[in-house]
Amino acid sequence: MRIFNKKAAGKLLTLLLGVLSVFIISALPASATEELLRIVDMADLLSDGEEADLKDLLDEISRRQQVDIVVVTVDSMEGESAEVYADDFYDYNGYGFGDGRDGILLLVSMEEREWYISTTGYGITAITDAGREYISETFVADLSEGDYAGAFTSFANLCDDFITQAKTGEPYDVGNLPGDMAGFLVGSFAISFAIAFIIALTATGIMRGQLKTVHSRPVADTYMKWDSMQLTKKNDLYLYRNIDRRKKPEKDSSDSSGSSGGSTTHTSSSGTTHGGGGGKF
Repeated sequence: MRIFNKKAAGKLLTLLLGVLSVFIISALPASATEELLRIVDMADLLSDGEEADLKDLLDEISRRQQVDIVVVTVDSMEGESAEVYADDFYDYNGYGFGDGRDGILLLVSMEEREWYISTTGYGITAITDAGREYISETFVADLSEGDYAGAFTSFANLCDDFITQAKTGEPYDVGNLPGDMAGFLVGSFAISFAIAFIIALTATGIMRGQLKTVHSRPVADTYMKWDSMQLTKKNDLYLYRNIDRRKKPEKDSSDSSGSSGGSTTHTSSSGTTHGGGGGKF
């Protein structure tokens, strides 16, 4: 009888643990029990192979950087603005790492031919307004040409690069974008000027060496023929007056940030702070 009670107690304990486990698992948020979909191709723009490759890329970057990189395509936004649709899709589908819900979402709507990038948490820091424009110039051309896999791959890789740069303490921004032409142009001009100067100096040196019969004169009288010019009439003629007026620069009260860069933000319907912007393709 004593052995039977031990066995019964053991079975009861096992049953209770099983029920408890079910309740615990059911209580966990979806993000903790299943893998988030970082490519949601509702417009069916990608083949199965392209979608699988993009999923692997987005998952690898997101886990390594601890910033969700998400691509969403839809046939239509059903009357919503791109900003509202993108922000709400991000907020209500559980995306984002950490307390700041760090992440970047690209929305593409085919009916409106519109794209929008929504940034959250550290995504706002990594992708500034100027950085977003730079990124869009790279992938929007592919969108327009129908190379959706190429566009989304470029977007993902650029997000990876921008997040890595932001972690150095100096995010890509105004005056500090990849391949910034200012430094390139200055360097190219200096090199071109030096080469041109050397060529000119060499050429004039050769020509100077060939002038054996020409000698410099100490005064200009040597080159003048006396009595060759006679003035018969002279008078002073007032031609014009030159007045230089300069307007005092006015401060633009509407531009408080100047060219300091950074990210403009707004609050979504869920109360989450987002950065972002978009356009047509």
